[in-house]
Amino acid sequence: MLAVSGFITIALFLAAVLSKRVSVLIALTALPVVVALVTGFGGRLGPLIGDGLVKVAPVAIMITFAVLYFSLMVDARLFDPAVTRVLRWAKGDPLKITVGTAVLTLLVALDGDGASTFLITVSALLPIYRKLGMRPLVLAGVVCLGAGVMNMVPWGGPTARAMAALKLGSSDVFVPAIPAMAAGIVWVLVAAYLIGRSERKRLGVVELEVAEPESRTRIESIRFWFNVVFTLALVVVLLAQLAKLEVVFVVAFVVAVIVNRPKWSQQQELFERHGNNVVLVTTMIFAAGVFTGILGGTGMIGAMARSLAGVIPDGAGGILPVVVAITSMPLSLVFTPDAYYFGVLPVLAETSASFGGSAAEVGTAAILGQMTTGFPLSPLTASTFILVGMSGVELGAHQRFIFKWAFGTTIVMTVVALATGAISF
Repeated sequence: MLAVSGFITIALFLAAVLSKRVSVLIALTALPVVVALVTGFGGRLGPLIGDGLVKVAPVAIMITFAVLYFSLMVDARLFDPAVTRVLRWAKGDPLKITVGTAVLTLLVALDGDGASTFLITVSALLPIYRKLGMRPLVLAGVVCLGAGVMNMVPWGGPTARAMAALKLGSSDVFVPAIPAMAAGIVWVLVAAYLIGRSERKRLGVVELEVAEPESRTRIESIRFWFNVVFTLALVVVLLAQLAKLEVVFVVAFVVAVIVNRPKWSQQQELFERHGNNVVLVTTMIFAAGVFTGILGGTGMIGAMARSLAGVIPDGAGGILPVVVAITSMPLSLVFTPDAYYFGVLPVLAETSASFGGSAAEVGTAAILGQMTTGFPLSPLTASTFILVGMSGVELGAHQRFIFKWAFGTTIVMTVVALATGAISF
């Protein structure tokens, strides 16, 4: 009953969002509440929702101050010189901008943290996209592709979970997947080229008058170089994960706003200008907390994991790694990483072993898509809402636009994994 309720809730959510009949906010909150009431969990709604909100609170705090920080930096014209140089290099060519977006994302995403990747890349590139008239969907989609394949690194969440759940090392799970990951990176660049070519066809090569940077007063120059050094230091702290992200951004914003907007009237203007963006993103994060709190706390996600593992036919053990690989990306829309890697994966690995297969192969197959290529599309991960919120696109539109490309990454990596022996058929 719980598994059925969970699958129905997920299906209704995806249908509502993709059809645009219901807002994401309502779908994330109303649907699980109704299902909880119908399945007899009405008396526990308070604790269930409370637990979900507590878990996402650090993310919401981080996003609040991260959005304010980068909004302040944009207002302070921190990115103007970089935008000017990129525009001169691209010469108004959307194709070059799109491929450049993929390359930048692949580099930034080396830290294995989706949230910081989205914050850095979208903040830096969105002004360029607006200048050229390019669709924010393209920005969100290409960043999604790059961050997804790079989330396979051993210090990223999915691979670390797979190794922990199966009690294996990176040499067992990740190293065999390196050729497949390399193929995935090539696919991302090819996809970016094709998407960029389509964008160039739509817009043409835009003739831009690239303005010279405006002159700054002495005090403005001092603030600019302070912002450059301070933001670079912030990026280093983010990439090295020297402290919790929410703490880093709270401190960074407070320091930056004191330097750049020392007067209360200036700070108030900043909040009034960008407060709307903050509210839109953080409400989605808290709504996601309601969704995962109810589905996880009622046991629906765990029941879905057990039922999924139970439908594997006895004769399917030999092809299990391939099945896991192909289904891994779409299942990111259904299972949280903890539910999949600690609930589903051990059962699948044990099933494979009982047929003479390798648990390590099943683990390798899982990381080819489950919360790697799939995490920037999933409503079950808070960082997805950072990406769509900062890009200014709807979740449903984002999913419709980039799903086939993200799934293509998994398919390409699966083929190469089979060819190299990382997984067997």
